Amino acid sequence: MSIARLSDLAVKQACPRLVVKVGSSLLVDGDGVRREWLEALVAEIAEAKARGQDVIVVSSGAIALGAARLGLDKGGRGSLADAQASAAVGQIALSGLWAELLDGHGISAAQILLTLDDLEGRRRYLNATATLTRLLDAGTVPVINENDSVATHEIRFGDNDRLAARVAQAARASAVLLLSDVDGLYDRDPSTAGASLIREVHGVTDEVHAMATGGSASGMGSGGMTSKLQAAEIAELAGISLAIVNGTHMRPIGRALASETGTLFHPRRKAAARKAWLGGRLRLKGRLVVDKGAAAALGEGSSLLSKGVIGVEGGFLRGDAIAIVDTQGAVIAHGLSEYDAGECEKLQGHHSNEHEAILGYASRSAVVHRDQLVLK
Repeated sequence: MSIARLSDLAVKQACPRLVVKVGSSLLVDGDGVRREWLEALVAEIAEAKARGQDVIVVSSGAIALGAARLGLDKGGRGSLADAQASAAVGQIALSGLWAELLDGHGISAAQILLTLDDLEGRRRYLNATATLTRLLDAGTVPVINENDSVATHEIRFGDNDRLAARVAQAARASAVLLLSDVDGLYDRDPSTAGASLIREVHGVTDEVHAMATGGSASGMGSGGMTSKLQAAEIAELAGISLAIVNGTHMRPIGRALASETGTLFHPRRKAAARKAWLGGRLRLKGRLVVDKGAAAALGEGSSLLSKGVIGVEGGFLRGDAIAIVDTQGAVIAHGLSEYDAGECEKLQGHHSNEHEAILGYASRSAVVHRDQLVLK
């Protein structure tokens, strides 16, 4: 049984493992933690557990909570130092709150703090997978947040929407549920007259991206509809459904699923685990620009050969993740380069049988092998 509609997220057979993302503006308001709302949400999580579903929570709120306790303005986001200090103080309160409320239902909470590197590096990604699997097998609810107390701008997810999608991929989840401050994706700014809710999306296209508006209306969070669509792209490659529903109401999950109100993104395909990890990467070390012939060949499942490369950007090394783009700059694929950037520059435009003469040593025939490449 697969997920065909929103209400299937509450069916164990269709959704045995669910990731629920909770944003800062839902957890915290001007008066502090919205405790009554959170208690109701935790009750819904307990009900899902009672149905036999595994649940993982990706929870924002540490920076907002810490900023309130430290008396910092701009919600603790006035500077990187303010955000890190706020996170350090707020994370204790946040994890304690989740642990307390889940314990009231006889459920143990487990805290995991992640940085971008933890899910971008293959070995650390597999370690995270193993930890999540063991915690879920033990019956806990892992509560995950970005490790904002140490993360810098260069090694941050920057929003928990994309983090939730990557966690779902690592945990082999069936679906991601993003609790938002709107009912879902609208065909235009939802504050505009005549805006219509898009209830189902089969593949995030340029047209779908054009519907989104960036930014967080509350001023507390770091995401927006754009980040949610990026999360949907990560999920759909891994064969994971993703839903956006309104989280502002009491018992928001039950309310949205019962009324089928929200946007459900259906996965387009399920890539192999390694390729899904590669396709979901957020940080790439460089780009290779390819001609029309190479772009067409990649679409048919071929490796990238040096003959089709017409441009090299970045200082990547062999084995680094890079983007492959067409002449208009549109991303065609992600892949692991078989050569350093300098070698690619020497080889571009040349046939594979010329590699040894150019480099002075026997080399690989492909610049990016098809086994280390995933189309976007």
